Amino acid sequence: MKIIYLHQYFNTPEMIGSTRSYEIAKGLIKMGHEVTIITSYREKFKNNKWFETEVEGIKVHWIPIEYSNRANFLKRLNAFLLFAFKSYFKSIKLNADLIFASSTPLTIAIPAYFISKKKDIPMIFEVRDLWPDIPIAMKILKNPFLILIAKWIEKKAYKHSSAIVALSPQMKKEIILKNVETKKVAIIPNSSDLNKFKFNKNLSLNFRNKRLWLKNKPLLIYTGSFGKVNDLSYAVELARELNDQKSNTRILLIGDGYEKEKLIYQAKNFNVYNKNLFFENPIPKNQVPACYSAADLSANFVINIEKNWSNSANKFFDSLAAAKPIYLNHGGWMHNLVKKYECGLCMNGKTIKFAAKELDSKINNRKWLRLSGIAARILAEKLFDRQIHILQLEEILHLAINNKSNLTSQVTKDFFKI
Repeated sequence: MKIIYLHQYFNTPEMIGSTRSYEIAKGLIKMGHEVTIITSYREKFKNNKWFETEVEGIKVHWIPIEYSNRANFLKRLNAFLLFAFKSYFKSIKLNADLIFASSTPLTIAIPAYFISKKKDIPMIFEVRDLWPDIPIAMKILKNPFLILIAKWIEKKAYKHSSAIVALSPQMKKEIILKNVETKKVAIIPNSSDLNKFKFNKNLSLNFRNKRLWLKNKPLLIYTGSFGKVNDLSYAVELARELNDQKSNTRILLIGDGYEKEKLIYQAKNFNVYNKNLFFENPIPKNQVPACYSAADLSANFVINIEKNWSNSANKFFDSLAAAKPIYLNHGGWMHNLVKKYECGLCMNGKTIKFAAKELDSKINNRKWLRLSGIAARILAEKLFDRQIHILQLEEILHLAINNKSNLTSQVTKDFFKI
């Protein structure tokens, strides 16, 4: 197959952020397919023209469009629309058997739709986040006209797609509620890279020894965005309560985003900044395994708005692969899995005082950490092995090309019985 892979925020392991599209493209190429990525280059560049690279057999076309998760909504929307426009004219020149478009942003569906129509090839739409539902629920998207347009794009994307890949069971349910045929929706969540995140003693020691504030103290880490969706003020409040309880636990937040300065200010006011709560800048994906080797637990923090519980955060699957228990402050499908497999702490609905006490107790319990870590790794191997997911996606792509997309949901039908 010749595949055009549209993803505005493609990353290699040397870059900061999710490498899902890189891993999928690399896996498909190993199976003998030809994959061309159309993406944006987010750093400053000497001009605004397309340029091409090759990454492990993946042809990557980059268009410089500056983007930062610190930018406000309108600036990000401008970047989304600009990429949609430019990616169409680049993709239309390429030969392909199908187009695979990965959101967010939702605007990725615009060029994918028109390319699919123009070339008369199947469109497969991957839903990484429920847009526009989430920004509407969070009151980020409030303009009635923009809401109307966003919902129209979403409806068009779902209707025209031969197959839809949802990243969680809850996403699939939400998509089907919008009058989308169940048969054409499959679940392929984010994945665990089992070899890359395997515990490494040397990486762990090196990570801890470089941080005088850490050494052999218990460590809870968070790696990811500092945005409104994540609501990391929860972590600051957790640190304050741990401090009040005289816990020896340290919390490390690694990342960047719109809320970072506000969080640091809050941490200083609570007298936990660089005391038991520490901030570091984001790091490339290939350096993330060291963090997990050094950690005792990892966290996925999400704002208390139920629509966000459908998320499929990479940090969750990285933690499982690293055999580290996961701390959740939200409900949803990941909460259900952690409860079922006994591989972490589920603090949804608990007071911050209770959560801090429970965290302090469990993070200092070596037996609990070991058993929960083993359970986490078992879950990763059973449900979230990257190689299994790539094989499933390949099957879905073949079905689309052969006009059998009505069998799409069958590919992953028994995958989640939560």
